[in-house]
Amino acid sequence: MIKTPNKVALIVMAAFVSGCSMMPNYERPAAPVPPAWPDSVQLKTNKALTPNDWQKYFPDPRLQALIATALENNRDLRIATARIAEARAQYGIQHADRFPSINLTGSRNASLTPASASITGSDLHIQRYDAGLSLVSYELDFWGRVSSLDASAKASYLSTEAAQRAFRLSLIADIANAYLSLLEMSERTQLAVETVRARAETKELISRRRALGVSGDLDFFQADGAYQAALAERANLERQQAAAENLLNLLLGRTVAELKDLPAGRSLAEQDIASDVVAGLPAEVLLQRPDVLAAEQKLIAANANIGAARAAFFPRISLTGSGGVASSKLSGLFNSTNRAWSFLPALSLPLFDAGRASANVDVAEARKVVAVAEYEKTIQQAFREVADLLNARDKLSEQLAAQQANAEAQKQRLLLVDARFKAGIANHLDVLDAQRESFAADQGAAQVRRLWLSAAAQLYKALGGEGSESAVKTVQAASAR
Repeated sequence: MIKTPNKVALIVMAAFVSGCSMMPNYERPAAPVPPAWPDSVQLKTNKALTPNDWQKYFPDPRLQALIATALENNRDLRIATARIAEARAQYGIQHADRFPSINLTGSRNASLTPASASITGSDLHIQRYDAGLSLVSYELDFWGRVSSLDASAKASYLSTEAAQRAFRLSLIADIANAYLSLLEMSERTQLAVETVRARAETKELISRRRALGVSGDLDFFQADGAYQAALAERANLERQQAAAENLLNLLLGRTVAELKDLPAGRSLAEQDIASDVVAGLPAEVLLQRPDVLAAEQKLIAANANIGAARAAFFPRISLTGSGGVASSKLSGLFNSTNRAWSFLPALSLPLFDAGRASANVDVAEARKVVAVAEYEKTIQQAFREVADLLNARDKLSEQLAAQQANAEAQKQRLLLVDARFKAGIANHLDVLDAQRESFAADQGAAQVRRLWLSAAAQLYKALGGEGSESAVKTVQAASAR
């Protein structure tokens, strides 16, 4: 026990002694990507660097409501959020080891020794009352073992937090993509319904001509085959539409049918997703992504673990003590003459462990090599993803313009062929061919439009999404503490 306030102060000061650290200095690896985007990527320097928040990026009010629902109900996001709380608590537990634990204690010990067993030949009755403060075994961190473990726990917590933000961005992009796929299937199904109706009318017309002897069996069977093909395509698109809706329900954590008062949505052509955002230099963009931040924090944690493993070669000094008062009577417990204390410093020096400490250092260093490779791989994958999406944004835009022009040309052709057929100038094969080409062009235009919008939705995630710059500053500030 500590006898005087001066000794108490000495112990407190010793608790904050900082020794040398065995942890290697951390240096961020150079980004293993080219300094510029590929030549196929067209950048417009007069645009913003990164996307705005998702409410502005995705202007469809129905899509906004679905994203908000998913952020509230998605089970995987709940798991990711709970893991943040778990990592934060684990960091708090590890961080507490850097400070001494002091407990308030109180006890009463009573014993009775009978005369037959007493050295005095009479009953021996002993009572003792104790009250005071106890210092639980506390390690003086001269070699930085505890501080290295603390740094590792903090980096692991920050990595989990960044991973949760990465998942949140992915969820937003996936909801948008599922919604766009549902719109595509809905519009293509409607085109199929209209095609079925048009081919049914053609089949009925040829059937009447067949009855009058104007058209033969071959014409009728060709018209009937085209009609049945349209029915099959409609069934196929309805199946895909149901699958797209089921995927959307899974991501939402609820079914769309359960959501009341959903605002009206927009068609694919009216989405107006802000896909004109551009990127700066690769390093500026990639280091803002939360998955890259998460990988770097894992690397920092691995680097800190090396320091903890190295410190195991050096002595460990721990302090245990208590101080207070003791008395044989409760009434005299707090008398100033009844002070009691104990102080138990302990030193442990490893002499032989069959290479365990050395192997632990080797493990920590190997894990750092893995963490460096994973960090670099994450950056390389991010570079590829952003470059692909930026290129897709431009090329799909060109493809969509051509596809829409083709759809309009095929529609005009169908009108002319249909008018010529009704006037008896063209045959039914020309009509069936024009219907088939027009249907395929409209289907292709809807599909390309959805691909272009999906690329824009994925670009939101690839560029780091909302608050990417503030997220970087948050992690950097936390790492500096």
